Amino acid sequence: MPLDTLSRVFAALADPTRRDIVARLSTADATVNQLAEPYRMSLQAVYKHLRVLEEAGVVSRPPGPQPRPVHLETGAFDLLDEWVERYRSRAEERYQRLDQVLAAMHETDDEERQS
Repeated sequence: MPLDTLSRVFAALADPTRRDIVARLSTADATVNQLAEPYRMSLQAVYKHLRVLEEAGVVSRPPGPQPRPVHLETGAFDLLDEWVERYRSRAEERYQRLDQVLAAMHETDDEERQS
């Protein structure tokens, strides 16, 4: 998945309502009416949120008549996970190098005190 897909996923998940929808779909598929129940917004507004999530590849709905279940697509999260892991790994490597430098400095201080 190209970077523009990653940007769309991040943008889709930037909204708290959409993150809540994703959290609810992580337990089970649901219809749009079921997803709309806890929100104080129109059904049309929920559809707009779902359209953003669909365009980002975060959720899908099979073609056919209503009611259609909304399904969470794990591939979008694999993409996020890969992106986060790349930077987490780099940061971890920097921290490990810093730990080594600090340990060497601590050993030098200990040796100087013993002299």
